[in-house]
Order: sequence, then C-alpha cells, then structure tokens
Amino acid sequence: MTAAIQFGSKSIDFRLEYSDRKSLGITVTPEMEVLVKAPINTTIEKVKEKIRKKAPWIIKQQSFFLSFQPKTPQRKYISGETHLYLGRQYRLQISIGKEESVKLKGKFIELTAREKARAEDLLNDWYLQHARTKFHSIAAPLIDKFKKYKVEPSSIVIRDMPTRWGSCTPHGKIILNPELIKAPKGCIEYVIIHELCHLLHPNHTQNFIDLQRKEMPDWEKWKSKLEHILA
Repeated sequence: MTAAIQFGSKSIDFRLEYSDRKSLGITVTPEMEVLVKAPINTTIEKVKEKIRKKAPWIIKQQSFFLSFQPKTPQRKYISGETHLYLGRQYRLQISIGKEESVKLKGKFIELTAREKARAEDLLNDWYLQHARTKFHSIAAPLIDKFKKYKVEPSSIVIRDMPTRWGSCTPHGKIILNPELIKAPKGCIEYVIIHELCHLLHPNHTQNFIDLQRKEMPDWEKWKSKLEHILA
C-alpha cells in the first residue's frame, strides 16, 4: 500500500510492505522512493510515527540521489547551439556534405551530415564513442587504487539511465551514463569512485562515506559541480 506523512512543508510519500520480520525497516531507493517493510501486525500509525522520526534522514537521502539525476535541457541541434564536452562549452557548426563526420576544432564541434535531420544521431553517436574511450581510461587508475581493498569491478558498461549517473550491480558490474561525458573529468572520477566504494559497502552507510572521503577528499566539490553543470 502507499501512504504519506507531512513533515513541515514537505510531503513524504512511502510504499508499505508487510512481511514476516521482527523489526521495521526504511529504505530510500536511487529513484528516491521511500520503501517501508514492517512486521505483519504493525499499525499504520506506528509506521507513520517511525517515518516522522526518520524524516530528516529520508530527505537527506533523497537529496543525495537527486544529484545523480541527469538534467540535460532540450536541444535543437542547430548551428550556433552550445554543447558540452568534458565540462567545456563548444558551439555546434553544422554543414551538409556527403562524408558525414563530427570533430572538435578549437571552440567548435564541426558536424557534417548528409541532411540536417541526421545531426542529432551523429552527435549522440560521437558522444557515445568518446564516452566508451574516456570512461575506461579514467577508470583504469582508479580501479588499480581499489585493488588494495581486494575488490575490482567485473566490468564497466555504458548505458542510458534516465534517472542516474551511475550504478553498481550486486555482481560488481559498474554502469555509467554516457551523458557523463559532458561533465568535467573530476565529476566522472567522482561517479566512478562512488560506484567503486559500493563494491565494499553496498549501502550509503558511514563506512561508505568514510571510504569515499578517503579516496576522494574533495568529492563534495565534484558532486556539486555535477549537480549544476548539466542543469
């Protein structure tokens, strides 16, 4: 069942599941959903009371996951439009020609297409190719650093994720959003380190936070940049 409580000016929606367990547990998912698992005979009043007590933590967790939600604005893919690559702004120059290509030249992304309607697909393919190359080269030294903890990702995969910058599966696969290629290198390192920390600590416990700070002392700076650079 779904329900909600009011905490100050904020409404906290939650999904309640009853199960054969002894204690009540609250989880905030990466999609910012609040999931409550409670013993079978727990009253809804007791559940709401517990959520009110945990409300500051819930809001903090939702805010944390919000930073991993891409906020790319709608693009028109026309000449003169600004596009990001590794945190820098480039102006798009589109020309029509038989040989299709995309390349960086000075402060411009020069794109040649057989027809104007092809511009979006060509640019997205160019971003994806660069994401595959850059993400692996940025990740390699970071993965080496984490070998001292006797952990290593099973693989690094590039995949579109509408609400997340990165994720780590229970089997150790790190998934990165190709949109990250538009952010500065430090932001990409931050997301990779964040996911590498999950190889040791699956949840955002204090041990997780301590490890992240140890491996990237200025992680908060890059987290903040990531929140704003693609807004």
